[in-house]
Amino acid sequence: MIETRHIFKSFGDTLILKDVNVLFEPGKTNLIIGQSGSGKTVLMKCIVGLLDIDNGEVDYDGRIYSSMGFKEKRNVRKELGMLFQGGALFDYMTVQENVMFPLNMFTKKSHKEKLDRVNFCLERVNLSNSNDLMPSELSGGMTKRVAIARAISLNPKYLFCDEPNSGLDPKTADTIDKLICEITKEYNMTTIVNTHDMNSVLNIGDKIAFIYEGNLWWEGSNADVLKSDNKELNEFIFSTELTKRIK
Repeated sequence: MIETRHIFKSFGDTLILKDVNVLFEPGKTNLIIGQSGSGKTVLMKCIVGLLDIDNGEVDYDGRIYSSMGFKEKRNVRKELGMLFQGGALFDYMTVQENVMFPLNMFTKKSHKEKLDRVNFCLERVNLSNSNDLMPSELSGGMTKRVAIARAISLNPKYLFCDEPNSGLDPKTADTIDKLICEITKEYNMTTIVNTHDMNSVLNIGDKIAFIYEGNLWWEGSNADVLKSDNKELNEFIFSTELTKRIK
């Protein structure tokens, strides 16, 4: 479980997040949605600790992450998996080296133990025997799956996905959605997905937080989102670009 309580964040004189209170539950795909500039990316960065908050708390299962020092945060970060937009693989490393990177950074396992974990994670994302490939040899969907394998290599309690379907065709995007959903439930992770993709919202949105002008404007599930009478949410959902995706 991750909970934000009364989160405020500003850049200079511009207030970006305004008293955001939201609970992200384990074993569920928790989606953050909103227009560009709404504050959803800033919110995720505050939760992960990439940005310091001005006021409020970020709580990881009773641990106040936002108040921790560097060493304490490092221990919590061992429990975090990150899927960055575009995959963000190291282009000079093989698939195996990319997936092993967090294991080298945060564990003292033997090389065999780390290799066994890499192979397990690659098998879990249906990329067995891809160890020696370079990122330049991967398709967009394969790149995202390698990035997921890397994100789960430390068997995290918390998984963060920033626009995981960006740049993918609808079929591949659906595959990535299903994989994220399966892994979340399989390992009972608290998964937070930052997305513009309404297919993701409708297909895997167990919990949806709609951010509007820095405020938590609406919460609900994918079963509720199309029935909401929230004006701003409906404008976001049925905007021209998004409507095309769900027709």
